[in-house]
Amino acid sequence: MKKKMACFMAVMLLGAASFTGASAEADTSAAAEITLPTTGIGTSITTDLEANEEYKIACIVKNSTNPYMMGCINGVKKAGEDMGFEAITMAPSTNDSVEEQIKIMEDLIESGVDGFVLVPVDSNGIMPGVRKAKEAGIPIVCIGTPAAEETFMRTGVDYTETGRVIAEKVAEELGGKGTVIILEGPPGAQNAIERLNGINEVLDIYPDIEVVASQTANFKRTEGINVTENLIQKYGDVSAIIACNDESALGAYQAVKAAGMEDVVIVGFDGNQDASAAIQNGELFASYNTDPYGSCYVASAYLVQYLNDGTEPEENFIPFPSERDDPVITSESVDNYIENIAWWKTE
Repeated sequence: MKKKMACFMAVMLLGAASFTGASAEADTSAAAEITLPTTGIGTSITTDLEANEEYKIACIVKNSTNPYMMGCINGVKKAGEDMGFEAITMAPSTNDSVEEQIKIMEDLIESGVDGFVLVPVDSNGIMPGVRKAKEAGIPIVCIGTPAAEETFMRTGVDYTETGRVIAEKVAEELGGKGTVIILEGPPGAQNAIERLNGINEVLDIYPDIEVVASQTANFKRTEGINVTENLIQKYGDVSAIIACNDESALGAYQAVKAAGMEDVVIVGFDGNQDASAAIQNGELFASYNTDPYGSCYVASAYLVQYLNDGTEPEENFIPFPSERDDPVITSESVDNYIENIAWWKTE
């Protein structure tokens, strides 16, 4: 495997550059013509690809509590079953500890892992582990959050696109006017920044939509409750709450319900199990299927392709799923989503 990486590493060292969200739009349009090594999405995803050797591919996520992270783990496990490689799945014992992520990477590099599917806690913080993997000739696919320096590839959703798509859906539902609260992701996290940029990009073109507050809820349900409670006490009735993931959206709903408010348009991102049920019940208006299961399955397929014969991805960032996959979940589509697509039905 290290021989296969030698030429690639030379190119990387000459052309390495930090990834920024600025190139995401161009990458998305390019990716529209790319044929993936898989078909389907969510629970329907599959591939004919088979590993030529007994590779070891490790999936390292941020924590073992967020449903999104468990979706990532399950995607790599299923990919291992389908393609014939050993799937190693790990998470820090302390939630969201980048130091533990680095230690896990170092231990796996020492033991001879062949590839990483990585959900970094922090783009910059993860770099000691990323650099050691590069030195060892081990390819890394980042999911969602990119490393500060370019890795073998990045997949998962284009967070800027997700923000634009959901914000436009909210603007349409409001008829182009109203007051909005945004519950942001963790401060400084690249994926949270990209999603917020996409949301604001759309809301900025609606002069009659006012963002009265934009504050972090750290992708957590408890913080979604507390932050929303404080903000509605300060601003009173609002027309919509755009929460940057489902967990904070579900927290926002609890706060709105406790306050006796009605007809507040609440949206999230991820399409997790609780959010899907909340959409069915009319508690949430919409979510975006970020399909961590499928994203990590796709990532595994690209790694197997490369380990088999040196095939490299057509682009460094290939978003999956994207707008072309009809990712928005509303009351009209939620039943089909749960029945045929939902990534959280896998174990």
